[in-house]
Amino acid sequence: QVQLVESGGGFVQAGGSLKLSCSASGVIYSTTMGWYRQAPGKQRELVADITRGGITNYTDSVKDRFTISRSDAKNTVYLQMNSLKPEDTAVYYCKQTVVVSGAYPTPYWGKGTLVTVSS
Repeated sequence: QVQLVESGGGFVQAGGSLKLSCSASGVIYSTTMGWYRQAPGKQRELVADITRGGITNYTDSVKDRFTISRSDAKNTVYLQMNSLKPEDTAVYYCKQTVVVSGAYPTPYWGKGTLVTVSS
C-alpha cells in the first residue's frame, strides 16, 4: 500500500524559513515529485515540482525563495522555503507519481501540512 507522509509545516513569522519533507512508502520508485498548496477560499495550485532527472519547475511567486529537491534513495521530496510571506499561508500537499510492482506510474497525494506565516 502506497503512503505519503508529510512533515515540517508549522507557524513562522514573515521572513522566516521552513523545510517540508514528504516520504513515500510501498513504492519501487517515484517519477515526478511535487508540492502544491491550497489557501483558504482558493484553488489548489502547483508550487514546485521536480522530475526524476532533476528538472525543476516553480510557480512565479516562489521563485528565488523556495527550493525543491529529492532523494531517490529515500523516495523523499523536500521543499526549502525561505523569506516566507503571509501570502504563503496554506495547506501544502505533496504529490508523487510512483511505480508500484507491475503497475503504471500513478499519482498519489499526501494529506497535507499546514504552513502559517504571520505578518
